[in-house]
Amino acid sequence: MIVMYGIRNCDTIRKARRWLAEHDVEYRFHDLRADGISEEMLAPWIEELGWEELLNRRGTTWRKLPEAQRNAIDRDSAMHIMLTQPAIIRRPVLDTGETRHIGFSEDDYTSLLQD
Repeated sequence: MIVMYGIRNCDTIRKARRWLAEHDVEYRFHDLRADGISEEMLAPWIEELGWEELLNRRGTTWRKLPEAQRNAIDRDSAMHIMLTQPAIIRRPVLDTGETRHIGFSEDDYTSLLQD
């Protein structure tokens, strides 16, 4: 079963969910804020995708961090921030069961899910 991880009120999540519905792709939605995230879930994402790729440096959660914390970010501190403030994770994270994909674009989803 495909699982989409994200935050319910995120515009990108809404677009991705709409695309999945329009293309009759069955999936389960996991709200990172409501349902949470554990180190056991996050560690494989970091291993496969990289912490730099997972860390959303464009969002308000990142901008609210103290500058010193942003400047000193590394793998361990990024993991800690993602676990305590899951809104800082780039979204959506789509887990197909075989691979994980970050972000949404119609072209990427088409090649990933319809080939």
